[in-house]
Amino acid sequence: MKRHNIILSFATLLGLATAQTALAQIGEPYIHDPSTIMECDGKYYTFGTGGGGLISEDGYTWHGGGVRPGRGAAPDAIKIGDRYLVAYSATGGGLGGSHKGSVLTMWNKTLDPNSPDFEYTEAIEVASSADNEDCDAIDAGLLLDPTTGRLWLTYGTYFGFIRLVELDPKTGTRMPGNEAIDIAIDCEATDLIYRNGWYYLLGTHGTCCDGPNSTYNIVVGRSRNVTGPYIDNVGRDMLAGGGKMVVGAGLRRTGAGHFGRFIEEDGVEKMSCHYEADFDRGGRSVLTILPLIWKNDWPVAGDQFKEGVYEIESERRGYALELAVDFVRMPHTMHRFWEKTEEPVLPIADQTLEDVAAGWPDDLIDVRIGDYMFRPHQKWSIVAVPDAGGYLGAPYYKIMIEGTDRALAATAEKELTTVPHFTGADEELWRIEQLTDGTYRIMPKKVPGCDKQLALISIADSTPSLGEFDMNSDNSKWNFRIR
Repeated sequence: MKRHNIILSFATLLGLATAQTALAQIGEPYIHDPSTIMECDGKYYTFGTGGGGLISEDGYTWHGGGVRPGRGAAPDAIKIGDRYLVAYSATGGGLGGSHKGSVLTMWNKTLDPNSPDFEYTEAIEVASSADNEDCDAIDAGLLLDPTTGRLWLTYGTYFGFIRLVELDPKTGTRMPGNEAIDIAIDCEATDLIYRNGWYYLLGTHGTCCDGPNSTYNIVVGRSRNVTGPYIDNVGRDMLAGGGKMVVGAGLRRTGAGHFGRFIEEDGVEKMSCHYEADFDRGGRSVLTILPLIWKNDWPVAGDQFKEGVYEIESERRGYALELAVDFVRMPHTMHRFWEKTEEPVLPIADQTLEDVAAGWPDDLIDVRIGDYMFRPHQKWSIVAVPDAGGYLGAPYYKIMIEGTDRALAATAEKELTTVPHFTGADEELWRIEQLTDGTYRIMPKKVPGCDKQLALISIADSTPSLGEFDMNSDNSKWNFRIR
């Protein structure tokens, strides 16, 4: 979080060329400088500047209630073993022209303030900066290296360098004799993550704290070594101001900052940040959760899924999900292409629902996969159902044949059908998540009589079903196309 007294400031959803409605987090997701999201006993937590934080039961609806003593600025959190380590800044950021600050750490067994085990340890200083130092000790970011078990802390702002120090993962204190290393400039609110042999330094570039005029955006560089150098996609060192864009302004929100990564499972990742100003929420700073996509080993933000009418396309073959109804031929006149004709060239009207629906059964209709021909039985209207709750970052959706109330549903036989009318039952609600490769996973909220989470899969070119999600199989992946 920058406190300068200055006023300034690729992944698009595959195939989504026109935006309709994208639903962000609901409730009261108001926060500035959110920490990485933590899951604790089935709930989600994030902490922000000024003390306190947000809690969510499902990852979609957020409310105040998170407790973090010490107030201060720009915390981060990480789980190590069965405990949670929280780091935050006591001062700094150029407030009042001073660059004197400190970063502190503290532990807790749980993040649930109602738990009998809820008690933070006394805060311990692990980094500091003086008034005349070329660094602000603020904006903590934590990484527990999965390859070595070593714990690292980044901190700093635009005033000077971003610095890296090593902490003891058992105590949260600074490792004895450890000297800070300069790893970047021209950013703040940094966070370190590790993936596939690369360390990624994500920093917040631009200016903050000016509402709709804030220019915050998140950039990244990477290195084979945790100590750097961190180089961007065109070879620029972050110590020289480099950084590849991860996410900027969009969807009437501006000022993206304070990156956090949440791994749900293999192939399903989310990123959190705040937007300095959500134009639809009076310009307030809000928590935002987006899909995290990896393109050529670079992280980029996906978009929250947009309501609309789509072809649902199987990644397996490129065929489309459709009602299992008789194909209705369209009337047409055959022309001998080698003979000249004086007849006017007129467009052919699309086949309509009225042209075909009279022959459809009134009760359940199964689904299949087939060649997409933009016919009514292949066009799916996808609409959010916010009252049904959600999952991390998004609401559940109903998936219906366009122009009807006929809804896709899971069956107790772990198969698919469509019901004549949407009722809001769990088996008619769908979780739609963009995967790290840009394709999508589609899952029912619940399969009747089944305790497992199953996903929409293609078990053959023409046969959709429900089964366990496999990130390594195109059978489990789908695309949404506007045709």
